[in-house]
Amino acid sequence: MGFGFSLILLFIIFPLTIIFLVLWISSKKRVFGKILGLIWITILLLVFAQKIWMWSTAKKILKKEDYYGEYIINRDYFPGKQANWQYDHYRFEIKENDSIFFYLTDREKILKTFRGKIATTSTYSSLKIRTNMETPTHHIMESFPTTYRSAWSFYLVFYSARFNNVYFKKGSWKPLKD
Repeated sequence: MGFGFSLILLFIIFPLTIIFLVLWISSKKRVFGKILGLIWITILLLVFAQKIWMWSTAKKILKKEDYYGEYIINRDYFPGKQANWQYDHYRFEIKENDSIFFYLTDREKILKTFRGKIATTSTYSSLKIRTNMETPTHHIMESFPTTYRSAWSFYLVFYSARFNNVYFKKGSWKPLKD
């Protein structure tokens, strides 16, 4: 919790606890014990709820191993014909030996493969990747990707001179239902 919570605890909750504890012991009335219990149960529930909230909304901290896998076009951001076309024509894979393979495809058929290597930078709390593609390369792979993280996942965005931003997410390619 924060500094404000500490002040409230120190100057309001602890004195109230002492007052109700003295009243409960001296008067032997159960109502003071119940009020004291209610105060502390409420505080503990609030602290517990805050910890769960912080855990569930914290951004995912990425490790190098998190980047390994297959990536497909993320059609959730700009659904439609263009995203479907990109989905059927571009995907890539990052292998555990730090190799990256960018595939030009015609649906399930791979037409051309561009190869390269990845490296990670640790200038942030979460690792970011950098691509080093063999030349010549595809226009999508000319720039380093930007990583966007949420509490549960992440996606990569490459800048393309032809398409502007191209969004990729982890996943296996499956044929689209027409």
